[in-house]
Amino acid sequence: MKCPRCEETIPYLLCEGCGEKIPEGSRFCCWCGNAVLSKGEESDITDRVLCPDGSCIGVVNESGVCNICGKPKAG
Repeated sequence: MKCPRCEETIPYLLCEGCGEKIPEGSRFCCWCGNAVLSKGEESDITDRVLCPDGSCIGVVNESGVCNICGKPKAG
């Protein structure tokens, strides 16, 4: 895989979702959005708490506020 800017060869892996090449160390596939898991890591998004603002796409972080807009967790 080559860097689109400098043309340098960079290490890559194949996405398990779509099979495209993605840079090594990526957390998500840049082609299909599939989460890239480390060895032994399991994907579990059921524990996340969505932002209380209905129009924000963020999730509540460890500090109890949305990681995008900063709105505190309701309740």
